[in-house]
Amino acid sequence: MVKQFYPDKSLKRAVGTEDEGGTSEDKDAADEEEQERLEALREAEERRQEKHRKMEEEREKMRQEIRDKYGIKKKEEVQEQDPFADMEGSSLNRKRKTPAELAAEAEAEDQDEFTKLKNSLETQVTELKTQIEGKCNLQ
Repeated sequence: MVKQFYPDKSLKRAVGTEDEGGTSEDKDAADEEEQERLEALREAEERRQEKHRKMEEEREKMRQEIRDKYGIKKKEEVQEQDPFADMEGSSLNRKRKTPAELAAEAEAEDQDEFTKLKNSLETQVTELKTQIEGKCNLQ
């Protein structure tokens, strides 16, 4: 095989030549660079979280000043605990209904609408009946 020349070590690592196995110094340097990168990411995340925590504290302070100014009571946070704690082992998604179940529900709704229509017609008929009986005097 012809040995290729790569002026930059990072290119050599990126391309990965077959005939060079890589030295332990290169691996150590790469591990060290990776550790530094991970540390920098962690520190950046901590700074971001701290920044957002401070911003939220300032917002809450402003909210409290507004509440005090207008005499508004702060809502109590009822759910301090995890709202899903009582749902141990259950899925967040509900069970899908089968076509048969959907058809049964549609039929029940139709029956409900039919029953409502029937009841409204019956009330109208009784009202008409009472009006007619009131106008007709049987002797």
